[in-house]
Amino acid sequence: MSIVGMGALFCLLSAACFGAMAIFGKSAYDAGVHVGDLLLLRFAIAAVMLLVIARKTGALKGLSRRSIAAGLAMGGVGYATQSGLFFGALERMDASLLALILYAYPVLVMIGAVALGCEKTSVRRVAALLVASLGTVLVLGGAASGSLDGLGTAMGFGAAIAYTAYILAGDRIGAAIPPVGLAALVCTGATITFGLVSAVRGGPDLDFAPAGWGWIAAIAVISTVAAILMFFAGMARVGPSTASILSTLEPVITVALAAVAFAESLAPLQLVGGALVLSATAVIQWPTRPAAPDSAGAPVLAGCVALAAEPVFGVDDAGRVDNDERA
Repeated sequence: MSIVGMGALFCLLSAACFGAMAIFGKSAYDAGVHVGDLLLLRFAIAAVMLLVIARKTGALKGLSRRSIAAGLAMGGVGYATQSGLFFGALERMDASLLALILYAYPVLVMIGAVALGCEKTSVRRVAALLVASLGTVLVLGGAASGSLDGLGTAMGFGAAIAYTAYILAGDRIGAAIPPVGLAALVCTGATITFGLVSAVRGGPDLDFAPAGWGWIAAIAVISTVAAILMFFAGMARVGPSTASILSTLEPVITVALAAVAFAESLAPLQLVGGALVLSATAVIQWPTRPAAPDSAGAPVLAGCVALAAEPVFGVDDAGRVDNDERA
């Protein structure tokens, strides 16, 4: 297989791993795992694994205290907020619907980047915004017949907004930290936050079914560590724009797995709306011109933020190489 083909495969596998996270989460809830304990254990396990990898690869070597503090803050504030809202919403609504709601964030990143002067408006981006808005209306309208949970929906959009702020704020921070090192710091920061929350609540409640440990491990190992590392590996071979476009497979995987695991289904109108949202995301990500090479001959990203299509921890995020990481 060619280098580009292998890179595309890594990106698709990463999207599949991220897409399965909501399914693992709902299964953990069924086993009696509380959302706060799930997030604490998820990030603690992922942090240990990523810190070991970062140490072996030298990804944390030579970092300033300021960079380390910034990375921890990205996880402890930004990513912890996004993850808390996402998994809170997951307790109240279907995984498939939540996946489509969360995918409003690439469009929100575009709006934020334009507002901050990092990107310029264009006919293509305005059209993508209108298409995504119509798609969101159809997705929500199709569920308005009674199955739409108001608080869950608000939390889902809150997760998309929090992720948008995380990407925009972390764009410059992540540029000074190697991707794996940043991912390790973000997970460590999130672990600290959820550890404090757990302490206030009286400590973690581990009195859940044994199967809960398996689902937590799946979220930490498959949908966090493996997903991030495969995305990085894929992006290094195909570039950030192609990697982000391929990552739009994620909500498709979530919808498909939710249908198999929980018999969830979307109305035809919602499927059309979801297709519009994903199409708009692909249009936003599609490169208009090749990235200009830097003095060393390596491609660099134009603008102050790469409009990633997938939650990752910083590269891109998601190294996704401006900074993005998913729930």
